[in-house]
Amino acid sequence: MQARTLPTEFRGCAGMYVCICNRLTDQQVRAAALSGASRPAEVYPACGCAAQCGTCAITMRHLIDEQASRIAAAE
Repeated sequence: MQARTLPTEFRGCAGMYVCICNRLTDQQVRAAALSGASRPAEVYPACGCAAQCGTCAITMRHLIDEQASRIAAAE
């Protein structure tokens, strides 16, 4: 798999918390998606944690899908 980096607009900013239980930010979710995570269940281990309450799963799904669209558009 080809290594990818976050788009410029996401670099250097603190990010928004997506998962309060695990203190995961949108940048961490996007980075996990860039590394191959294609669903929330794959984001947690990529970030070194485990699902807790699951409230963040829908937002994670949107971020993963958005990142996949960016990748597809760039190829």
